[in-house]
Amino acid sequence: MINRISAVVEKEFKHLLRDKRMLFVIIFFPVFLLGIFGYAVNFDVHHIQLAVYNQDKSEISRDFINSLTSSDYFEIIKYITKDSEIKKSLDEKLVQVVLVIPNDFSKNLYSKKEPADIQFLIDGVDGNTATIISNYVKSATLSYNAKFQKEALQKIGKSPLIPIDLRPIFQFNPELSTTKFLIPGLIAMILIITAVVTVSLSLVKEKEHGTADQLKISSLSTLEIILGKTIPYILIALLDAVFILIAGYILFSVEIKGNYFLLFLSTFVFILASTSLGIFISVISDTQQLAFTFATMASMLPSVILSGFIFPIESMPFAIQLLTNITPAKFFIVILRAIILRGVGLQAFWHQLIYLIFFAIIFLFSATVIGNHKTKSA
Repeated sequence: MINRISAVVEKEFKHLLRDKRMLFVIIFFPVFLLGIFGYAVNFDVHHIQLAVYNQDKSEISRDFINSLTSSDYFEIIKYITKDSEIKKSLDEKLVQVVLVIPNDFSKNLYSKKEPADIQFLIDGVDGNTATIISNYVKSATLSYNAKFQKEALQKIGKSPLIPIDLRPIFQFNPELSTTKFLIPGLIAMILIITAVVTVSLSLVKEKEHGTADQLKISSLSTLEIILGKTIPYILIALLDAVFILIAGYILFSVEIKGNYFLLFLSTFVFILASTSLGIFISVISDTQQLAFTFATMASMLPSVILSGFIFPIESMPFAIQLLTNITPAKFFIVILRAIILRGVGLQAFWHQLIYLIFFAIIFLFSATVIGNHKTKSA
């Protein structure tokens, strides 16, 4: 059996080596996708386009404006000189937020009789970005308040009283980078798409070229054919995983904090589960076009929408949470985040591995049964 499978594996590798363009796409395109998605899919908001309408024109108002632009979160695009420019700037999307400082800002700030009001007018079309901008301006204002209060008390020889000194510490991702959070999801998405599409197209191509019939009448069993055809793609997918991890470290400084062997084992099991899905699709498809359509729908859409890659599963309705179990990417993302970001051991994700093994067995068994049935019918 091992000799027969080895012969099919050797044959498949020879086909791949002849088709150098396909081999190049399979190996290097996943790294290209990681770079594109890693930079494009990013929820961090920097260089927020800010317009300033400073009616006060005092030293304290200028100091407050400088406190906003001292980081890379805000970038002043224009200074507004009249009220009508505010609406125009937001309507034409020239800026994302307008800061309005009234003419009595410094007077009220020093008199302490009236609150020193300021106003931020935020473009709320993109709700997620608007919420982030709102949090930034609140944080910047609170920080300036604390600084002003401290300086005012120091002038009269007093120190500020802080009843509760809140100092949050962020574990695993101290800089709160969304890229580091999304990279494991990107790895899972790229690997499942690569594995499912390549395996399904490879097997269906044998049908279209008529060589599948030659394999069926040979001494090879359906299981031996499936294993021989998929082992090369499993090995290539593992190589892709190595390249993707290296690219993630070089491009986004994503370091592996956990055990390398556990990462290899988990990746191998996930690729096995993904290729089993590709095998199943190839068995039920008769053309490469149909196989590509099924493979894309079964790998890309669930891995983006239902895996927890971008949208948290806990926030979904219960019925949709049940539906998320159809994609192995959901469980592999949990494993990757546990190993790469948290650096935890097997006890934190062993049940995710069991599901991946269960997923692979079900689809391999289904593909073998359907394949044997089609062979007997033919």
